[in-house]
Amino acid sequence: MCPARFKLMNHFLAVLFLFVHQALSQADEVRKFARVEVGGKVSFGIVEGDRIRLLEGDLFGEWNPTENLVSRSEIRLLAPCAPSKVFGAAGNYRSADKPDAPKPPHPQLFFKSPTGVIGPEEAIQIPRDLARPLYEAELVAVIGKRAKDVPVEKAPAHVLGYTCGNDVSGGDWSQDVQWLRVKGCDTFAPCGPYIVSGLDPGDLDIQLRVNGQVKQKGNTRDYNFTVAETVSFLSRYITLEPGDLIFMGTPPPVDSFNPGDVLEVEIEGIGVLRNPSKRLE
Repeated sequence: MCPARFKLMNHFLAVLFLFVHQALSQADEVRKFARVEVGGKVSFGIVEGDRIRLLEGDLFGEWNPTENLVSRSEIRLLAPCAPSKVFGAAGNYRSADKPDAPKPPHPQLFFKSPTGVIGPEEAIQIPRDLARPLYEAELVAVIGKRAKDVPVEKAPAHVLGYTCGNDVSGGDWSQDVQWLRVKGCDTFAPCGPYIVSGLDPGDLDIQLRVNGQVKQKGNTRDYNFTVAETVSFLSRYITLEPGDLIFMGTPPPVDSFNPGDVLEVEIEGIGVLRNPSKRLE
């Protein structure tokens, strides 16, 4: 091989090595993605300090960062995605006051409505005939790629990241045969502020505050079923699509809140989801 060709080959291999190294490094990198409205257009972006770098392409497919950096004052933060399906996990926390309670045989899941999804600072709207709306602070898994009949060990590869969620519920209606009203009302699935990739979902502190007072505290290590186990189980029966959400369950105690209260869900490594509430007229 001639020297010029040998030099060119070495350069190519060096560039290839750098590309692979960067790709592997980014796979484990913690990154915060935001969905924003700026200039009347909805875009995804990567959070960089107090600014957001807009992306071109599809966050759930192919995308690239642009040179367009916008400040928080220029954007409106939206719900982090627009899911086709929203699920919740019931009874997924081991209760400190009932440590010997039997573990369910499998994840206990229910549907929430996609129209329940709202973003930070959007108001939770309490139906006129609901006296006891309940708060439930939860980690939410965001599906990143299509999952059908996925084994547990491969399930994490189908999760893009995690966000904060409030599984608002209708306490008055808990005896309904189906949980349509209990879990599925409009605005009953606040999410945000970001989708964070690269987090370990198995050891995150969760807290909920009402008007600044702490009402719930927990950690995801107390799940009965992990995110991977839950995604795998769900995918046996229902195809999960990019952007679908799974609310992973709330730590006790669960209690009611009043119209006008401000609810904040804070999860370690993600941020704070803040939502006011109001009674529908």
